[in-house]
Amino acid sequence: MSTTSLPSPLTTDVVLIGAGIMSATLGLMLKELDPTLSITIFERLDVAAAESSDAWNNAGTGHSAFCELNYTPEKPDGSIDISKALKIAEQFEESKQFWAYLTEQYDVQEIQRFINHIPHMSFVWGHENVEFLRKRYAALTQSALFKGMLFSEDRTELQDWIPLVMDGRDPAQPVAATRMDLGTDVNFGSLTRGMFALLQQKPGVTFHFHHEVEKLRHKFDGTWGVQAENRHTGEELKVRARFVFIGAGGGSLPLLEKSDIPEAEGFGGFPVSGQWLRCTNPAIIARHEAKVYGKASVGSPPMSVPHLDTRVIDGEKQLLFGPYAGFSTKFLKTGSYFDLPASIQLGNVRPMIMAGLKNLSLTKYLIQQVRQSPQDRVAALREYMPEAQAQDWELAIAGQRVQVIKKDKKEGGVLEFGTEVVTAADGSIAALLGASPGASTAVSIMLNLVQQCFPQQAASPEWQAKFRTMIPSFGHHLAAEPELVAQIRQRTSAVLGLVEPSSEQVSS
Repeated sequence: MSTTSLPSPLTTDVVLIGAGIMSATLGLMLKELDPTLSITIFERLDVAAAESSDAWNNAGTGHSAFCELNYTPEKPDGSIDISKALKIAEQFEESKQFWAYLTEQYDVQEIQRFINHIPHMSFVWGHENVEFLRKRYAALTQSALFKGMLFSEDRTELQDWIPLVMDGRDPAQPVAATRMDLGTDVNFGSLTRGMFALLQQKPGVTFHFHHEVEKLRHKFDGTWGVQAENRHTGEELKVRARFVFIGAGGGSLPLLEKSDIPEAEGFGGFPVSGQWLRCTNPAIIARHEAKVYGKASVGSPPMSVPHLDTRVIDGEKQLLFGPYAGFSTKFLKTGSYFDLPASIQLGNVRPMIMAGLKNLSLTKYLIQQVRQSPQDRVAALREYMPEAQAQDWELAIAGQRVQVIKKDKKEGGVLEFGTEVVTAADGSIAALLGASPGASTAVSIMLNLVQQCFPQQAASPEWQAKFRTMIPSFGHHLAAEPELVAQIRQRTSAVLGLVEPSSEQVSS
């Protein structure tokens, strides 16, 4: 996708900063709701979806809480809190509905080839962890959103499900796993580029790649002045917009700080980088057909939850393990080492210090990860794949994430491990901060943002009807409506070309 040759308008209704999954989702959603809106998109790189949305920079897991154990914490009384899991599962169903709507409405090849059924599994070992997984399974399967989940401690059955995980494992070690065949693998890079290809065809949409936004100014008339520089030529471009969305991944925090809105005060960011071990042996890749998630180490961030992960990228099956966490002061993979120090301001220095003091275990964990040798990484892999051989794997650099730090009255500052939408009081500007589950829940996040930032239009009968057309479950609580869950899943699977998977075959 290249920069449009058309001149940029002096004024526009909407500016989207960052050509990732969030901006693509918001841009398409707004154009479906109001085709007359003009939209201008700025991206600092030459292509869309090259940072966090790129297939190699994220896990590609269609996050629906099927396998992510950090979404179901154990309470002090021993019970399992499934509230976050229910919310995320419902949000992913909304994403699939929107993607199915786009697939039905438009003939965009990349939109139709970005998703595959891959079983989602949780795997644990040790008596205490097995008991935790059993309780988690019992709690989750009370909801229709988790219908079809299987639980097993039978080593013969587990050998059939995940042979690489079971081969060479101590027969005396207690093990257990859950399995959801409804799980998915998503190429968010392909999806994002397909969505932008569709958006580019619509009237009133202007793209400016290799443009970096340098200034954001709130004008007296309520509009925003946006100034961007062409990174190739140095030429400046100025646009006025009624609404601005900052969806620049790790680059969102510095841009939010440039806006000077009161709501941005106190926010900071803690960057965490990632690495994968990528399998290079086709015979091994062929023997694994699941996303197998384990339990995170104490003090580690959620993005570092280990998983042995089947991916389908551009039609080719891949196998990854990781991610291994690292530390860099960059906020973007293609960013600057000055990103972190430049983000520190008078308003956020105390929250950042307090959050740091309260997360010393995370700091220790990151130091340990950075100091890992190749042998250490293979040793970690062998906890999930006992017979792994170093020569079958190579190290690959994953994406950069910036965890949210924000003010807290009681603790001074807290480190958040989710996503956070920061919106001005007048709804004229919004920014998305944070990481996982991010892309998988982009539709729900943008749906809420639209209702918050365009309240009058969102409440109109026309937009309400369009919401229901794009997302048929809009206004419903799926966790409480088993029949609707079944109907929605049947429809989206059919439209998106998802077939019922088996343990022997991965849809491609």
